[in-house]
Amino acid sequence: MVDWPEPGTPVKIVVKTWSGEDSHEGLALPAAGPNLVTLKLVNGYNISFPESYVLSLELLEEVQIIEEESPEIIPQDESLPLVHLIHTGGTIASKVDYKTGAVTARFEPSELLDAVPELRSIARIRAVKLGNMWSDDIRPRHWNKMLEATSQAFAEGAVGVVITHGTDTLHYSAAAMSYGWAGQGGRPPGRIVLTGSQRSPDRGSSDAAENLIAAVHWAVNGPEPSGYRDSSVVILHAESSDGKCAVLPGCATRKYHSSRRDAFKPINQDALAYVLVDRSGPSIEMCEAEVSDARVGAIAPKLFDENVRIAEFVAGAHLQPDLVQAAIDAGYDALYFHGTGLGHLPIEDPENDSPENLKLRLTIEDYCNSGGIVVVTTQTIHGPVHLDVYSKGRVQQEIGIIGHGSLCPPSSGLVKLHHLLSRDGGRDTVSSGWLEDLCGENPTDARR
Repeated sequence: MVDWPEPGTPVKIVVKTWSGEDSHEGLALPAAGPNLVTLKLVNGYNISFPESYVLSLELLEEVQIIEEESPEIIPQDESLPLVHLIHTGGTIASKVDYKTGAVTARFEPSELLDAVPELRSIARIRAVKLGNMWSDDIRPRHWNKMLEATSQAFAEGAVGVVITHGTDTLHYSAAAMSYGWAGQGGRPPGRIVLTGSQRSPDRGSSDAAENLIAAVHWAVNGPEPSGYRDSSVVILHAESSDGKCAVLPGCATRKYHSSRRDAFKPINQDALAYVLVDRSGPSIEMCEAEVSDARVGAIAPKLFDENVRIAEFVAGAHLQPDLVQAAIDAGYDALYFHGTGLGHLPIEDPENDSPENLKLRLTIEDYCNSGGIVVVTTQTIHGPVHLDVYSKGRVQQEIGIIGHGSLCPPSSGLVKLHHLLSRDGGRDTVSSGWLEDLCGENPTDARR
């Protein structure tokens, strides 16, 4: 057969099947798999055949594809509180484009209300599209765009903000919202929620609608943020089944599972609340927690210095000193190590057969002595970095490694380090700030 045409090209193909030859007209699509051809049929469905089944291919002038009807513009209740829905990407606010078969942002308010009609009785939605990114492509510049969008939302009278986000790095962005608004002792003017979905909306098992309902409900009806643990929250399924979504502290949450609907859990502390969603509507069930005095409202968020660069390393059998030295020579602003156990690095050679360990120690020590910033967290995720238990940990402290005593989760710790570097970039700022509990990431009541 001839080469498959560009996506969107009208075509007619004749294929061989078990029942004989058959013909199909539609739009060419990217192949659904290796050695396949895929097209969008006139009825809106996609179909694929092995390349070897195609007997002929004809390019057409046009093909009339059944169009998806534009949703009716649904008037919103102007008496309801205003919530800004800020879209960055992910599957939670998306739909299938029946011309291309791709998933695209479902982002006009009328489309959202048509897809999730329960929102009509909760809030007046204003949609803001920052982008349509895979979450693993998000950088600190995008954190700043989210912070600026939340600030603009509150300036326009929104009582809350819901950020729809891909789940893979959602916990990093949630931490960024927490440090940006509350890292210097303040609190945001309203509620900030980050949510996403583990299953796409075209699947019967999708968690998108329920997560969105719970998030918007909290944005309107949740308690006013104190600035401690709640300056941003993550809301997704609490269990694999429907009916209960967890409200987690944005500064201390992590994605635990690649595909489960209840993929997110709090680190070194408990959930703040749960949003129960049933036929009678959503409701909030608060968890028992120590009450924190509300901080002074922040006028604007502290943005991240987009020029800061942090090199990350994982302690283990393949952590080599030349890699660390390369980051130092490249002028990175800080080194962030994911240590083993209590926060240890391979810096000793007890059997006299691993000289690279001693070289790693000397590399880090020389860097710290020259004013370099080295911070260690723990790969275990839960539990503290405790460098007083073993002699190796005490040596790490002596050569200048920061991190002892912290309960800050590894992902949140990376964002915290960037926040501290964005203040003035000094080692003293990082060293003193690392032990502080800036916004609930390092709670003293969880040190166990």
